[in-house]
Amino acid sequence: MRTTITIDDQLLERLKLRAAREHTTVSALIEDDVRLGELRRARAQDRPRFKLPTFDLGAPRPGVDLNDNAALLEFMEHDE
Repeated sequence: MRTTITIDDQLLERLKLRAAREHTTVSALIEDDVRLGELRRARAQDRPRFKLPTFDLGAPRPGVDLNDNAALLEFMEHDE
C-alpha cells in the first residue's frame, strides 16, 4: 500500500544514510521500524503491570495520627 507521511528533515537524512549503509530503501526501514514499535507496544500491553507486595499490619496504635509526620516521628523515636 502506498501512503504519504510528513517526517522531520533531519530524521529523513539519517534514514537515507542508514538505508545506503544497509543497501535498502527508506521505505523498508520505516516499515521495519514501525513494525518493531507495534510489536513492542503489543508485548507491553500483554505484560502484567508491576505490582508491589502489600502487608496488613493491622490498625495503628491508639493515639497515633498517620497524617502528622512530626508526631509520628516522635512516637517512633520514643517507642524504641
